[in-house]
This record gives sequence, C-alpha cells and structure tokens, in this order.
Amino acid sequence: MRNAHHVADVRAAESALMAHVPDGSLMQRAAAGLASVCARLLGQVYGSRVVVLAGTGDNGGDALYAGALLARRGAIVTAVTTGPRAHQGGVTALLASGGRLAGPEDGTTLIERADIIIDGILGIGGRGGLREPAAALAARAASARALVVAVDLPSGIDADTGEVTGAAVRADVTVTFGTWKPGLFIDPGAALAGAAELIDIGLAAYLAPASAAALQNADVAALLPRPTAESDKYRRGVLGILAGSSRFTGAANLAVGGAVRGGAGMIRLVTAEQAAAVVRQHWPEAVLTVIGDEVPAARAIQQAGRVQAWVAGPGFGTQPASAMLLAEVLSGSLPVLVDADGITLLAEHRELLPRAAPTLITPHAGELARLLGTDRAAVEARRLEHASRAADDLGVTVLLKGSTTVIATASGSPAVLVNATGTSWLATAGSGDVLSGLAGALLAQGLAPPEAAAVAAYLHGMAGRLAATGAAHGGAADAGRPVSEGAPIGAADLIDALPAAIRMAAAGAR
Repeated sequence: MRNAHHVADVRAAESALMAHVPDGSLMQRAAAGLASVCARLLGQVYGSRVVVLAGTGDNGGDALYAGALLARRGAIVTAVTTGPRAHQGGVTALLASGGRLAGPEDGTTLIERADIIIDGILGIGGRGGLREPAAALAARAASARALVVAVDLPSGIDADTGEVTGAAVRADVTVTFGTWKPGLFIDPGAALAGAAELIDIGLAAYLAPASAAALQNADVAALLPRPTAESDKYRRGVLGILAGSSRFTGAANLAVGGAVRGGAGMIRLVTAEQAAAVVRQHWPEAVLTVIGDEVPAARAIQQAGRVQAWVAGPGFGTQPASAMLLAEVLSGSLPVLVDADGITLLAEHRELLPRAAPTLITPHAGELARLLGTDRAAVEARRLEHASRAADDLGVTVLLKGSTTVIATASGSPAVLVNATGTSWLATAGSGDVLSGLAGALLAQGLAPPEAAAVAAYLHGMAGRLAATGAAHGGAADAGRPVSEGAPIGAADLIDALPAAIRMAAAGAR
C-alpha cells in the first residue's frame, strides 16, 4: 500500500521527529536522496549542467543542498532564485561547493542549456498557481530538453488534493520525502508529477493514519477472493445484474463478462429480450430473466432468484419502469452497485439514497456533476473534493472514474483510495460496463464496497494496459512496454485480459 498524508500530518510528524535529531538532519536526508536520484538520472554527473529553481522555503533549501552535493561531484550547478531571498544555509553550501547563483533574468538561457532542472520553487504548503517570475521559468522548463525533477511535489500543485489553479511545474520525476502526498495520486496534479519516488527520512513512526492510499499488487492479491476445496457456485458469490435494453444490448453482455472474469460463481441477469439474446451467445453460463409478457417488470427482481449483491444500471434506460426496478433493488438489504443509467435515475430520485445496506456508485465526472448539481469541469478540476462530498451527502462509496480513479467513503480509514493503473486506451465505449460487472462480482464474493471498488479499478486498469500493449497474450516481457506504444482496444478486450491481470497481481505479490 502506498499511504499518503495531508500536509498538516506531515508537518506534525516532522516536528515530532526533529525533537529527536540534530538541527538540519531532515533537510540533509532529503537533499541526499534528491541528489542520488538526480545523479542516477544524469548517468554521468561530472560536467553535467544542473539548474536549481530555488524558492524561499525549505523546498528551496532541499534543492540547494542537493545542488551542492552534485557540484562536489563535478556538476556545473547554478541556482536561479525565484523570490527576494533564498534558504541561507543552502546558498552557503552551494557556493562553498563551487556552485553559482543567478537571478530570474538569466533563467531562460540557463534552462535551455541544462541537462537537469530541479524544481524547488514551492513546498507542500504552497497554495494557488505560480506567480511571476516563477511561472515563466516553469513554462520555459516545460519546453526545455532537460529532465525536470520536482522536490516533494511539482510547484503549483495542491499537496492535499491534486488541484491546479494556475501555472504549475510539469515534472518528469518527482522525489517526495517521508510519505506520499495525496496530490501526487490525484489528477490534475498527478499528471504533472511524472514518475514519483519516495525517500525515507524517518517519519514513519510519527505519522497519523493515512489520508489516502493506493493499492499495490500485494494488497490486491491479499483481497482477491479465492475458491477453496469446499467452494461451490453459490459460495463463490451469486451476482444479480440489472442491465441492458432493446437499444443497449452490449451493456448487459459486457457487465456479465466482467462478472464472469471477476470470479462470481453465478450471474443472474435481468434484462430485455434483445439483450438476453446477445448474452446467450457469449455467456451461456448466465441465468437469464427476460422482462416481457411472461415476466412483467413488476415481478422481474423476485423472479430472478436469490443473489448476494446487485449491479444496476448499465444500458438499462431511464424510463419509469427502469426507475421502479432500481427502487426495488435499492429497497433491499443486499450490497448494490449503481452505474450509468442507474446514476442518472438517482439524480432524478434522490429519495432512494441513503440506504442502510452497502452501496457503491461508479460515476464519471459528468454523472457525478448531475448528482451534485454542479458542472463537469468543476468535478474534473477538484476530483477529491467532489467524490468526498458525494460520499458524505449520499451515504455511499463513490468510485469516480477518470484518468485517476478516486474512491471516497463516508467513513473509514483511509477515507480515500486512489488507483492509477489505467491507460488512456480505456476511454472506449463499454469500458465502464466491464468495470461494473467486475466490481459487482467482488461485492457478491464478500468484499466491502471500498475494497471491491479499489481491487476492481486496479485490475481493470491492468487489463487495459495488458490489452493495449499486447501483453495479455504476448507474455510478461511485453507488460512493461510504455502504454504510449499500445494500440486501440475495445471493451471486450478488457474481459479477455482480466485473467492475465489477476495472475500478474498475484505474481507481483510474491
């Protein structure tokens, strides 16, 4: 698990640790780790040109001390100050090691010639976008050939939320200290952080419980249900799916496929005849209840039989009959996942929530905006705020889909789980239907909504990467290829890749 902490908790832990170590120890530890990462990225330190963008705070001090360490190894280091003053101890160390100081007016030329740029403009306490001259220097760094390494997090990102409200640094690598910061996990900030590395400076024993966390292979492997010698199809979890219509036949088929590959022992699908015909061809193991003359909508849920959890909404339409079926599912005591058309219906029928039983909703930004009465752009800019608000207001677990998946709960520790295993190739019709089926299967097998959502998002993202790069069928050697080298995929490809994603998570945990 990658645990992240809010700024206030980091500051409290730093204060507690500094009471037991010599003055300046934490900054020296951070600087040593930062310099080590920069040296590795440079390959040959001697003769390399290093530019430090040094702000007035402790991040500027970390960057300056790291610059001093690189200068001792023969790098040509120049610190460009971005404020009226700089960290005095860091400046003294840099000059003593052969480094130089320059003003922002010289920054453009220095940045253009640099091999690596160290961003120490703002620290984790910074709020709002960068001001001049820092904003212009950040823009110049973004277009330079040099690698940009951010200190703790890219300047201009809100460390607690990932919000970006103005100019910000775009880093290739972020070196963060002591613990992860939520803003490194959540877009739009996460998109500016590049590859992130954590340097241990001794805070672990002093940190409060995590504010946010990101699952890793070992966490997913530990949570995945596994059949035992005593298992049968009922004990492995029976999932009811309310999905599909005469128009949207594929949604039911994809949700069922995600549930089958997610390990459900049985799937009971309630749907229209046209969707049922498609499912019969692809997933003959699904037990079908077809809404029509023989089974009217009013009896469809009871007719389906006993289940351990429900998925409701993908491609089911928003007509009054659909609202009635959704209300019936939500009136029960079983866990329910609501997606797609189901979320649109919830926006029209807020009286259906909250409910006493576990509930998971899986909106994209536009759907969450409708639920909260705001606009999509606001949700995308402040993903954590809106997911958390919906969880509190509606009494549910929220899986907010997007470039980074945010999972918020009304209670629990951590309150937020984040997933970043996905790929932009997942932006394809039906991808969310597969995710719904997969997460629903995990609910039916006994996982609580936050864990089911996090495991499903992780495996869904892994499946997307494997399918896009060909690694689902091409062997483990292809799994590490950059996603940018991948090829377009369809939602059905995700279903095919899910077994490989599960195997990879299990193998990575060993």
